[in-house]
Amino acid sequence: MAPDFSYPDAAAKAAAVFPKEFEPERMSLSMGPSHPSTHGVLRIQFELDGEVVTKADPVIGYLHRGDEKIAENMTYNQFVPYTDRLDYLAPLANNMAYAIAVERLAQLEVPPRCQAIRVLTAELARVSSHLMGVGAYGIDVGAWSVFMYCFEEREKLYRLFEELTGARFTTSYTRIGGLQRDVPAGWTEKVAAFCDQFLPILDEILGLLSRNKIFLDRTVGIGVISRADALSYGLSGPNLRGSGVALDLRKDRPYSGYERYEFDVPVGAHGDCYDRYLCRGEEMKQSVRIIRQVVQDFPGGDWYARDARKIFAPPKDKILSSMEELINNFMIVTEGPQLPAGEVYFEAENPKGALGFYIVSHGGGVPYRLKIRSPSFCNLSILPRLCVGNMVSDVVSILGSLDFVMGECDR
Repeated sequence: MAPDFSYPDAAAKAAAVFPKEFEPERMSLSMGPSHPSTHGVLRIQFELDGEVVTKADPVIGYLHRGDEKIAENMTYNQFVPYTDRLDYLAPLANNMAYAIAVERLAQLEVPPRCQAIRVLTAELARVSSHLMGVGAYGIDVGAWSVFMYCFEEREKLYRLFEELTGARFTTSYTRIGGLQRDVPAGWTEKVAAFCDQFLPILDEILGLLSRNKIFLDRTVGIGVISRADALSYGLSGPNLRGSGVALDLRKDRPYSGYERYEFDVPVGAHGDCYDRYLCRGEEMKQSVRIIRQVVQDFPGGDWYARDARKIFAPPKDKILSSMEELINNFMIVTEGPQLPAGEVYFEAENPKGALGFYIVSHGGGVPYRLKIRSPSFCNLSILPRLCVGNMVSDVVSILGSLDFVMGECDR
């Protein structure tokens, strides 16, 4: 039966629109879900005393798609495209985190070349994501030119992604036990050329903001997150490191060969919007540093686990020439990679923070349960504390500094 939204009188209607916990002498303001500063379909219900926020309730779920339940009804490889839609600004990094989680459940280790390609694509995705974060943040505080510079560089990255994966945006490049394909000839040289021309442009982009009087007024001392609050609310990524916590899973719990690369972990000193912006800017430079090391020492060999016969599909030429390989491919496609029973949890250092996958398997090619620990969801949990005491205009700066994506927040 459809709910009845008719109200007998104006008082009942007002009671439904304005929750009881909001004081009647203060104004209730809804920002979003269709508001440019919320970076997606986020809604925040404010209680205001003039221009000052006295209460903030985030309202999420507008983009909920049930990814975790969907995973229970498809094979492990079939779920790869769904990971693209989590942090859709860094699908290559999402693919990598999910694949490593499943491979650890299968106790499978991919060869060095596959690990290197994954690190290379993940760091390119980090640069692309942070360019979007910095560019959109510039628009939030009134710096249009920064956005245009950032998008020009992202377009160059998308051309590299398309040449590698066949897609610009949602790549679905990773497979359980390997990758969709090897890197094309000359592709790593193009990546190195991009890095060479990118660093001077990045300095110019950051120079437009870092000493800009308006940008400093909008970010310095605004939205301060203390070290204790950052830890207690489960923040991760640049939002955590901006508060002085030097936690980076690539350093503290290295995976996919990250222990072989030299890079620094930038941290902030004050935990305000400005520090979080500076961390992202420096992280792009460190990502370029990692990319150059990968390209310089790019390993040879296989780009998939050749011994994972019931997990990774055989090469196309063998499928077309061997009945045994054709049957093996048919079983992997229809029933999924055959994994043992057990459970695993793995976290990767994604651009937005720690992206975790908890997988429970009862054996076979389909997970029994899958839970996603999305960094944007955890990072947004601090909003009710962070917004209170600031002005409405400051909330725009705070939201931009958190750099969240609702695709992985709602899942």
